[in-house]
Amino acid sequence: MAPADAPTGSPAGGPADRAAELRALVTHHFERYHADNAPEIPDADYDLLVAELRSLEAEYPELAAPDSPSHWVGSPGRTTFDEVEHRVPMQSLDNVFDIDGLRAWSERVVRRLGDDAPDPAWACELKFDGLAVSLRYENGVLVQAATRGDGRVGEDVTANAATIADVPRSLGDGAPPVLEVRGEVYLGLAAFDALNALRTEAGQATFANPRNTAAGSLRQKNPEVTAARHLSFWVYQTGEVVDGPPLASHRETLAWLAGLGLPVNDQVERLDDFDEVVTFVAAAGATRHDLDYEIDGVVVKVDDLALQERLGSTARAPRWAVAYKLPPEERTTHLIDIEVSIGPGGQATPFARLEPVFVGGSTVTTATLHNADQAAAKDVRPGDLVVVRKAGDVIPEVVGPVLAERPVGLAAWTFPTECPACGGPLVRPEGEAATFCTDYQCPRQVRGRIQHFASRGAMDIEGFGEQRVDLFVTEGLVGDAADVFSLDYDRITAMEGFGETSVANLRAAVDTARTRPLGRLLFALRIPHVGSTVADLLAAAFGDLDGLRVAEMADIEAVAGVGPVIAASLRDWLGDERNGALLSRLRVAGVDPVAEAPQDPGAPAQTLAGLSIVVTGTLTGYSRDEARAAITAHGGKSPGAVSTKTSALVAGKGGGSKSARAEELGVPVLDEEGFERLLATGRLPG
Repeated sequence: MAPADAPTGSPAGGPADRAAELRALVTHHFERYHADNAPEIPDADYDLLVAELRSLEAEYPELAAPDSPSHWVGSPGRTTFDEVEHRVPMQSLDNVFDIDGLRAWSERVVRRLGDDAPDPAWACELKFDGLAVSLRYENGVLVQAATRGDGRVGEDVTANAATIADVPRSLGDGAPPVLEVRGEVYLGLAAFDALNALRTEAGQATFANPRNTAAGSLRQKNPEVTAARHLSFWVYQTGEVVDGPPLASHRETLAWLAGLGLPVNDQVERLDDFDEVVTFVAAAGATRHDLDYEIDGVVVKVDDLALQERLGSTARAPRWAVAYKLPPEERTTHLIDIEVSIGPGGQATPFARLEPVFVGGSTVTTATLHNADQAAAKDVRPGDLVVVRKAGDVIPEVVGPVLAERPVGLAAWTFPTECPACGGPLVRPEGEAATFCTDYQCPRQVRGRIQHFASRGAMDIEGFGEQRVDLFVTEGLVGDAADVFSLDYDRITAMEGFGETSVANLRAAVDTARTRPLGRLLFALRIPHVGSTVADLLAAAFGDLDGLRVAEMADIEAVAGVGPVIAASLRDWLGDERNGALLSRLRVAGVDPVAEAPQDPGAPAQTLAGLSIVVTGTLTGYSRDEARAAITAHGGKSPGAVSTKTSALVAGKGGGSKSARAEELGVPVLDEEGFERLLATGRLPG
């Protein structure tokens, strides 16, 4: 099978052949995802296949067969559960992948409504990465739970769904004779990690991701297994309702469902201006990793139910709702080769060189394999199609191979026994997962130590980046950190790419680094177990290098936040003759720092520490950015959306939907005068 990110367009065989190939691919992966709960490729790659097929069928209508998988909603695949026919079909949602597509969808909605309709308000909610489920209540009692299936017929999972703590067996007062709700069964990240920890202890294989685990857990033959997985559930829509109350909007519907005791996610907003919808989408993407559950997008709906009815649906999706898909965090690509990098401390880390793939918001060409054990367990091989994951700022990693795509006879990769940089032996200490190059003068280690020493979080020497460090080490200008302060600037001036200005800037940056405080230097030296926080604690406790060098173990251990392991590591490092010589040479070069002076007493008091303050509307004394800066300067956080975690909302003129949301959640709403009092005192009203 072709990889999911294969280029679109008509191959040599023509559009008909490509359409047939795509239908086979979509059908295969559809079954693996929905029927087997064992997908081979990430959702994003599957979406690209479907999008290419739909585009091809739109361009060549004669290829658009009525039974094409491009029309499917769920899976008509194999099942071991009784079938349930949905009285109201469970449709899917159309997807958009960028802001232009989202705006184009909103414009189509407005055009379809016509000039006689009011401008629609929009309901925005998170798109959970789980399994769609329908719950049916009769006279307030749960009588049936069913999966989406193919949208018309799903699987009866009532016994399993009843074990989920978030699914009420009975509803509160006011439940109608018949109420069907739709929602998402998911596995929270903390529950997923705990489940995998138990499986590791038991010597069992761990689960790959929360979504697949949730789907597989709900479809267990034994409900006790489902109960042990600690699944969760959110409601986001109604299905069939008999004799329910008159409701005018989606937001009103969710509030009613919550009042009956059903779990409704708190990150839902009603927005009048579509620019606010775009802001909501951006905020969801920026904060997706702050949640204890996975999301893969934002669902935008027309809030008014009458307008929803007017817009109607296609055969597979409502016209009044769309799913904005956030940048995918998993994609497939080809693994070109596996190499080993050598870190500043000699640690040998395997990593994959990849065909470029856009994942997690950026183009990725390399991904970590962590260590020898992880590389062996994943058994990825050069030439494999592999799944790559990048979540936020986390380093990209290879999840594993797509075994169905592995070429026959592909050779397994083995961890090397010699350092690729110096040729020395690679050694794995007994009881450790890491493998090391033991040659202190290995060129990769030398470069890494100097690069870390000059980095922004350490001595912060501008102009001493990776390429220049590599050049200076290669040319013999530097061999350790002390050499940084005795550079031969005449020789550098004669080198290609260096003019008088760049050399003068480099000299000034090096001279400035001589005055960095002691904490910065201790962190820059890469003492094992001494990170930036511990380095600052040690600097504050001992004042200067002399005080630290003569300190006894007991004195170091007594520093709050240090302890015996760090103390022993520090004493070992200071007692090493080579490190002592390095410190002496740094002192000769004019690097003899003391602890940083205490914080300026004029700095703002941290009155808002632990508080989350949202700002909305127009203030007279602050721009919105200035108000948020004041909040963070006083120790608080200033997210973009109101939630149950919000401590207060500062509302200026035109606060709109955020003010309504705050009142609904019981969050204090402050005017500008109240904001000033809060900054000064940290005390919330009431």
